[in-house]
Amino acid sequence: MEKTDGKELKEKLFNSKANGWKNLNDEELKNIFQYADEYMYYLNTSKTEKEIVQNSKDILLKNGFVDISEKEKLEVGDKVFYINRQRCLYAAVIGEKELEEGLKVIAAHCDSPRIDLKQSPLYEDAELGMLKTHYYGGIKKYQWTNIPLSMHGYIVKPNGEKVDICIGEKDEDPIFTISDLLPHLAAEQMERKLKDGVQGEELNILAGSIPYDSEDDVSQKVKLNILKLLNDTYGIKEVDFISSEIEFVPAFKAKSLGFDHSMIAGYGQDDKVCCYAALRAILNTNNPQKTAVCVITDKEEVGFNGITGMFTRIFDTFVLELLEKTGNIKSSALDRTFSNTKALSADVDAAYNPNFSYAFEKNNTAYLGKGMSLVKYTGSRGKSGASEAPAEFVAEVRSIFDSVGAKYQACELGRVDKGGGGTIALTLANRGMEVVDVGVPVMGMHSPYEITSKFDVYQAYKGYQAFYK
Repeated sequence: MEKTDGKELKEKLFNSKANGWKNLNDEELKNIFQYADEYMYYLNTSKTEKEIVQNSKDILLKNGFVDISEKEKLEVGDKVFYINRQRCLYAAVIGEKELEEGLKVIAAHCDSPRIDLKQSPLYEDAELGMLKTHYYGGIKKYQWTNIPLSMHGYIVKPNGEKVDICIGEKDEDPIFTISDLLPHLAAEQMERKLKDGVQGEELNILAGSIPYDSEDDVSQKVKLNILKLLNDTYGIKEVDFISSEIEFVPAFKAKSLGFDHSMIAGYGQDDKVCCYAALRAILNTNNPQKTAVCVITDKEEVGFNGITGMFTRIFDTFVLELLEKTGNIKSSALDRTFSNTKALSADVDAAYNPNFSYAFEKNNTAYLGKGMSLVKYTGSRGKSGASEAPAEFVAEVRSIFDSVGAKYQACELGRVDKGGGGTIALTLANRGMEVVDVGVPVMGMHSPYEITSKFDVYQAYKGYQAFYK
């Protein structure tokens, strides 16, 4: 049946967000599912920011990258990286053009909402060992009760010895949990507003129940037994928690979701999905025109601040070292480099959720399975805290994606007055870079088990790779 003039005109002029799964050939499907399997493995082995950086470093080393400290001079094609305090990673492939002509930067963040231990966490109540916590990032606190949690992190002793801890990821490991109140006795709790259904000081982790086996008249025997176990295994005392960084994250494994295996469910996809895509993209970048830089940074969920956040000048120091080792020591070189740089803030956006359609404006929301999310401006309500990309740069990015058939969809994070959110885009723009947000739509963002589409995940990798090249 021939198309009518109206249908042809509609196809030509309408911006239709097409389902990306339609009309894919066997090779494309194979590439999507293979990439998704590799990404899920990365998710399952990289649940915290330190694990992300360590695993990413290992991948870089296997693919010809070296620590920048090993290079006195940098030539076109050289591949280097720098690690900032185990929580940030900056990687670069030196391009043919002078750095001062600008970089191509893709920046993602590796921190995700989680439950942190307080500095004096262990206590006993009703002969149960409990751990006091302080949640990190924006969470719905009730979502973190009665789910399996694993313990990740390390303790540093005054003598400098570092003790790594990871409990709950192996099949034979115990797990931990935060016990909620049974509905039979929860009438008072159920009268609270949803945001207060579980309060911050109620996020206490159940950690043990066997008392220390002793006839001595000693109090807190359960706490004592837990400390003895920790001392026997790790050589630590209670006071050592003061100099610790211990996180509790969901013990769930990332898995394929749906009868058709089309989606991925896993913890921390905000923003590990973009970390992995940016990392994979720079691995395949050789002798680019402009120097390609992959940034995996920390502290996005709490405002980019601190020595490992994107506001830190340590990233500037890395770029200065690139300049110096390529022979540019002009005092204005860094500012000129940044002012000519083009960047992607590689962060996720909210995917439309049919269960809560009232929170989304359908013309300007992202949908699972329809490509990357392209966000011209972030922020909340009246674009508060926003970074807005120039239309010229958005057009340039569209052209790059179109040239390789990487699918994307323009979107915002929910209805205008429903809330909103920010990304590290503003920290790049404040340095003088042209930047736009390009990421992956996520359903259930900041929950213990976030959802993405395998199609969208692969499009991000495809688009990032084209941006570098």
